[in-house]
Amino acid sequence: MNLPGLHGPASPATSPSPGALHALLALMVVFVMLATTGWTAVHRPQQNVSARHVALAAWAGARVGGISVPPADAPIRSVARFFSDLDTAQRARLADTYPLVVGNLDGVPAQTRYRANRHSLEQASATERDRAQDVALTPADRDDAVRRLHRLESLAEPARQVLVFDPTGDGLVAEVFGDLDQAQRVSVIVPGVDTDLITFERSQRRYSAPVGMAESLYDAERAAAPKTRTAVIAWAGYVSPVGLGVDAATGRLAAQGAVRLESLATALPGDASVALFCHSYGSVVCGVAAHGLPRRVTDVVVSGSPGMRVENAAQLGTSARVWAMRDSGDWIADVPHLELGGLGHGADPVSPDFGARRLSAVGAKSHTGYFEPGTGSLDNFARIGTGSYGSAVCASGDDSCRRGISGTEAD
Repeated sequence: MNLPGLHGPASPATSPSPGALHALLALMVVFVMLATTGWTAVHRPQQNVSARHVALAAWAGARVGGISVPPADAPIRSVARFFSDLDTAQRARLADTYPLVVGNLDGVPAQTRYRANRHSLEQASATERDRAQDVALTPADRDDAVRRLHRLESLAEPARQVLVFDPTGDGLVAEVFGDLDQAQRVSVIVPGVDTDLITFERSQRRYSAPVGMAESLYDAERAAAPKTRTAVIAWAGYVSPVGLGVDAATGRLAAQGAVRLESLATALPGDASVALFCHSYGSVVCGVAAHGLPRRVTDVVVSGSPGMRVENAAQLGTSARVWAMRDSGDWIADVPHLELGGLGHGADPVSPDFGARRLSAVGAKSHTGYFEPGTGSLDNFARIGTGSYGSAVCASGDDSCRRGISGTEAD
């Protein structure tokens, strides 16, 4: 490898500028990532692909009440209009017969999606139960089946509200806490790398996983504004990077996730305002999605961000307020905040020049502690999620992050 400025002694006339050195450092970081993690993010295993394909093929010819169902890629409004014209029994029949489609179709009523996904989870559990006992598989594959089965059985419990479930590959899933149909304010957790079906929730390091994050935020919002009807979505509805490899250093998966995030925000029921809480690589997804978000998204909050693939908040092209925080011990601060040849994610959102409203993250304790109960970061999340902007605590200790906002917009 022969990088400019690194192949031998340089004369004063050819010494690289500080900016060039910074760029070279970023490239070296990526090379180290690739050397230590390999190309696993590129070669991800794809399991259960046929189940999804079969479901989509069957849906294409489905009819109810003598009327053809809308295509799986139909506009959200068309899907919503179609399902609003069905009676309860017809919705249930579609959910029971085509669960892998209905449970993941934006525009379908939330309660119908919950029903469909419970069926899909039960079917997927049966598949994994068979795999766990299949002696033709390697011990490692059987162990993987046991882990997946444990997660699927937990998610299929009647009290859980699963809004998204697709078992393809490492799995996509989203869960709702609270009454989504009656909520005045909806918060969406957008997590970062290594998020999939298995890591969707954890018994250890609970608040580093989407379910723990969402439960913690939901409890904090109800404590902060008991009279405000809130709902929180733990959204692992996109394929996230595996480890700190090439996918974590580029925006390819973020671009794919952004399309799904925009669709989710558009399809949420009612007229509730929406706040996005984007952690780590999730902030890259939110940054790419920002310009396409509906106006009901009033706030985008990033924590532990490697960048949002822009140089400043104005370039996001959103009417939403942009907030940023980072704990003093978060290692993400050491990642070069720049973009070069598609590698890296741009400027640091907590930099004063970026233009975000900077929030205190006191007590967060490194990169995965932002949703821990009792932290200043979680308190700030709850205040923004409930519209209590006047009590948000700024990173600077003054009122700079609250300027231009009324003290509270909570209903």
